[in-house]
This record gives sequence, structure tokens and C-alpha cells, in this order.
Amino acid sequence: MELKSKQCWIFDMDGTLTVPVHDFSYIRSELAIPPDEDILTHIHGLAEAEAVARHARLWEIEQELAQLAVASSGALDLLSFLYEAGARLGILTRNDREIAQLTLETIGAADFFLPEDIIGRSEAAPKPHPGGVLLLLGNWDAEPDQAVVVGDYLYDLQAGRSAGATTVHLARPDGQLWPDYTDLAVVTLAELLGILRQ
Repeated sequence: MELKSKQCWIFDMDGTLTVPVHDFSYIRSELAIPPDEDILTHIHGLAEAEAVARHARLWEIEQELAQLAVASSGALDLLSFLYEAGARLGILTRNDREIAQLTLETIGAADFFLPEDIIGRSEAAPKPHPGGVLLLLGNWDAEPDQAVVVGDYLYDLQAGRSAGATTVHLARPDGQLWPDYTDLAVVTLAELLGILRQ
């Protein structure tokens, strides 16, 4: 695996480029979603009027969290390194695109990404579906073997693996690992930058 040759880098947002702040138990409670159910899948299965109302409340919560975002260790240095090297940089998030843009502005990373290279839940089927990865690669006229997907959760790794990209798993506070979907595991993005600089 030669990461240095990869020219397309796709990042998850929450818990990857930012320090994790989402309290999913609280969000499920606010939206009356059972503890073990996926939030977006549950909302998608509701009647239209109820789904619209829950999405609106979810957007409010996400906006509040975006304004509290803090860049994770090494995130800005890694993005700067890749940007200066001429890599294509994309975001693939289960958040709304507007929330992702606000988050990037909050952490000082907005200038690294073109607006059209930020893919949220309205632009492609949410992860773990690979559609967002494939959409970005199509927009960049790139092949999957040129791409790296970086994320902290199983869905990120599944989306990348299903699309044929290299996957990098960033360590989580809860210590969960998914080796079957991970090509490289790192503790911080600073560690990943160190590998690229070797």
C-alpha cells in the first residue's frame, strides 16, 4: 500500500477531522428514536410530515454542534500537506452539506475543500453505501485505486472498501476496531501525516 501515490483523499467529518462531540444517545432521545436504531434510517422510515419535523430538529442539533467543533490532532496540518501536494480533497458525511461547511469554517479548514466536493446526506445515499465515494471519484475523473477514505467508524470503512478505495481507520475513544475493513489504522491524523512524510 503506497499512500504517497494516492491523489484523492476523502474524509469523514465528525470524529475524524473534528474531535467527537456528538452525543448520539441525546440525539436519539430528542428525536424519539430507539437506542439501537440508526438515526437516518429511522427518520427515513417515518411518514413524510413526521420525517420532515425530525429532520428539522436534527438539523438544529447539528448546527449547534458545528459551532462547537474543534479540529482533531493533526487535521489541519494533514489537510495543508495534501492540499499543497495537489491532492483532491473531499468530505463524505452523514450530516447535511451546509452543516459540514459550517463545521469546516469553524475549525479553519474550509479553504481546503471546494463546495462541490462536500458530499452530505442529500447528495448521496448515506454511508455505509459507497455512492458518495463513487460520486466524488466520478467528479474527479479518478479511479478507486487512486483514493483513500479516512474515517473513525465502521460506516466510513465499509463505504470506502465497497467503492474499491484504500481505507484508513482513525482510532476512536471507545477503542472499537474493524480490521476486516481497514487497510491502515492510526491513532491520530498527525500519525498519518508522519507516515506520508517518511
